[in-house]
Amino acid sequence: MTESISSEPAAATRLPLRTWLGEGLRASIFLPARVATALPTPLQLAAVVALVALLEIGLGRLEIPGPASFDLRGWLAPWWSTAAILFLAWWALPAAGSQRSPGLAAWFLLWTAGLLPATLVSLALGIVQGQDAAPDWLGQAWAAWGLYLGLWAWTIAVSLRLGRQFGAPWPRLVWLGLGLVAVYAVMVWQFPDRPWQADTSGEPDPPRLELSQEAFEAQQALWSKSVAELAPERPGVAEVYGLVFAPYAREDVFLRESSMVARLLAERFDAQGRVLHLVNHVDTVQTHPWATPLNLERAIEALAGRMDRDNDVLVVYLTSHGASDYQLAAAHWPLEVGTVSPGELRQALDKAGIRNRVIAISACYSGGWVGPLSGDSTLLMTAADATHTSYGCGRLSELTFFGRAVFDEQLRKTHSFEQAFAAAVPLIRQREIDAGKDDGFSNPQISVGEKIRPVLQALQQRLDSR
Repeated sequence: MTESISSEPAAATRLPLRTWLGEGLRASIFLPARVATALPTPLQLAAVVALVALLEIGLGRLEIPGPASFDLRGWLAPWWSTAAILFLAWWALPAAGSQRSPGLAAWFLLWTAGLLPATLVSLALGIVQGQDAAPDWLGQAWAAWGLYLGLWAWTIAVSLRLGRQFGAPWPRLVWLGLGLVAVYAVMVWQFPDRPWQADTSGEPDPPRLELSQEAFEAQQALWSKSVAELAPERPGVAEVYGLVFAPYAREDVFLRESSMVARLLAERFDAQGRVLHLVNHVDTVQTHPWATPLNLERAIEALAGRMDRDNDVLVVYLTSHGASDYQLAAAHWPLEVGTVSPGELRQALDKAGIRNRVIAISACYSGGWVGPLSGDSTLLMTAADATHTSYGCGRLSELTFFGRAVFDEQLRKTHSFEQAFAAAVPLIRQREIDAGKDDGFSNPQISVGEKIRPVLQALQQRLDSR
């Protein structure tokens, strides 16, 4: 049976604003709004809209710690959704003045007032998250999304409850509900802007690469010098050569990590003078060759020309962001730098004829490199499997979790890559749990070919006896 509007006296066609707000709050807890067929005035509608706008602007400012600037576009952009919802309600509700409905204006005012509690809860969540005051459990993606989905369900239920009270037939209510879901989904997808943005006007612009003639000439000289200074292999000694590649200039963590690995190979693996370090960063234009796909191929050729390709070991370390298509991200704007794929690295190593390979990839989804690069004479380690992200590659990170655990910690205790990897995995797992990684364990991978194992064991014995 269709629910009827309350039989409160309706002699007055206008109600005071406080009554409209009170009845809207009743609607927020699914009680019928006692407005009979009364109509709000335009001034009352404007007052309620202004109240909501002021709450969003005022409380929204608290989401940003420190200086902030008002973003008019970010505030206005989501208001299209109000127009869309008004159209849906106009279509679903009976015509104004009918026996059962006071019309769209009354529904809109009650709906706006009824959404106030959900709006306040949403703003409060934004404040505690923005101020880093949220409890640990709220930092989990499932908890945050669960709360926001619950708020959306609440607002949709309030909307449909009011629509039913105002005489909307069930078929149109169903379409109204689906329309609201679509509107909210588009808002999250396309209009995530907030009315306040952190004010960075007082911060200096980060330095960027200048593509000058001097920069290109410096790079040419650096490349020639780096290759010329590669130490030759010593007869009868199974040497370690290194190639460290960090192509993403926008994050300092990759410069720090690649530098750490290059030093580690020189100090712990007797590779002094046998490591090529290619890196993209504005601070290294005069000191390190650029990390480009062409330089990667050239570096492999240069190392192959110095080493005993049948008996020495080449350690390749790649660190950058990774994508689900297994491309290694590269950036050094305004220099155009292409990505690197596992197939390209495998082709370059095969072409150079380097047999014994230790390859480590510190990047998200790097498990996708295992298949293309594995082999009998290859030990391969990755920071994640093919379906998960790794961790520790943000602006504030000193090292990635993988690079820190495997190379900076465990390989300072042992010369065995297998032992270092085995000891590092549980450390990485616990650190990801402690950091609140919300998309599952990165699940680092290792693949060890049968022919590389005795070579690395002999290397370990030599290094241990030094």
